[in-house]
Amino acid sequence: MRVLVDRSVKDRVTSGKFGIIKYNDITVSSSPQMLKGRIRLFQESLHLDLEDKDMKDIPGVAEWRSVFKETGIDASRYRPSVEALYRRIKKGQFLEPFNSAVDLNNFFSMKYEIPFGIYDAEKIVGDVTVAVSDETASYEGLNGRDIKLSKMLHTRDEAGPFGSPFVDSRRTAVSEGCTSALHVVYFKPSMKSGECEEMLAAISEMFLQVHGGTSEYGVFGFG
Repeated sequence: MRVLVDRSVKDRVTSGKFGIIKYNDITVSSSPQMLKGRIRLFQESLHLDLEDKDMKDIPGVAEWRSVFKETGIDASRYRPSVEALYRRIKKGQFLEPFNSAVDLNNFFSMKYEIPFGIYDAEKIVGDVTVAVSDETASYEGLNGRDIKLSKMLHTRDEAGPFGSPFVDSRRTAVSEGCTSALHVVYFKPSMKSGECEEMLAAISEMFLQVHGGTSEYGVFGFG
């Protein structure tokens, strides 16, 4: 599987860095109690931190709102996925456990202030490309809605778009029993390549502690 960054991204975005982690021979199941407890405590602490904080004052949210604006998206109508998570937590609407991969994906997003995507690698067809969509691109989102991707940064394979920093598709969703997965990390544009590499290493290590298996990762993009 190759990972490519399309010219449409470079034409719209000043700086775009993306992390890809490929996990093999993993075991996705319901989250172990220790992980559930850790994520719950993290959400409770985050709830207190967000109580008197405006979303625009969170660096990761502010940077990703700027990326949305650069591609032509109204960031007040289509919010980066990490902002949607923070708004839920600020209201005290804590996330319920789903499965070990999705729960960790949400935890990483809240911890690092950036959008993440986790996908079943066996459902991905061919190479992966990061691109900005035209007016025709869409998919069925995890929320059950038809997601229009016009001007949206997204990931796609040979079968079409499957993920974005807004909301992901059902087609490549990770479920229990998944044995290989692809993690997409949408770094803050201000991050240096060394910081990105360190983050990927930490993410990969924690993910493998829960799921077993092996991983390989890399940073792609520009700026």
